[in-house]
Amino acid sequence: MIIGLTGGIATGKSTVSDYLQNKYAIPVIDADILAREAVKVYSPIYKRIVKRYGSEILLADVSINRARLGEIIFNDESEKLWLEGQIHPYVRQEMEREVRESQAPIMVLSIPLLFEAKMTDLVEQIWVVYADFETQVARLQRRNGLSKESAIARITSQMPLREKLKRADVVIDNSGDIKDLYQIIDQEILTRT
Repeated sequence: MIIGLTGGIATGKSTVSDYLQNKYAIPVIDADILAREAVKVYSPIYKRIVKRYGSEILLADVSINRARLGEIIFNDESEKLWLEGQIHPYVRQEMEREVRESQAPIMVLSIPLLFEAKMTDLVEQIWVVYADFETQVARLQRRNGLSKESAIARITSQMPLREKLKRADVVIDNSGDIKDLYQIIDQEILTRT
């Protein structure tokens, strides 16, 4: 069984995938990690990004300044689409390879942009991690050091969470505390395995 784990920004997808990996030894392939690999220094995608945005997109160690790149793409839909067009094919290819090579009976593909990147065909079940809007904003502000306005802009730049919920096989409500979250996950694992 291949579970596609998704949700909105700052809903707790990493907390869910970490718990599944640590408690149940379920392998997790994380699209965010693959996306970081895609832009590693001097990779073909890295070179295209630097060519497009110039050296002001780089940190002192010549790696890409993800915060600066985020500012560009969260404020310009065409730039966001261009960047996704560079990264998503690499992520898909690597996920397909890892699934092919795995012998695990259950796997999790953690893909924040599961619907947007049109990767639902890679999974058999879709789990959406949910948190109410106020919780999302507060978590994102705390995690990324953003103003409330910037946090809201990042959240609203994504597919609305209610749209993802409509397409979910399983909804993991992470609006409460960590203990509640773990109980919800445990129940889903017991039900589905």
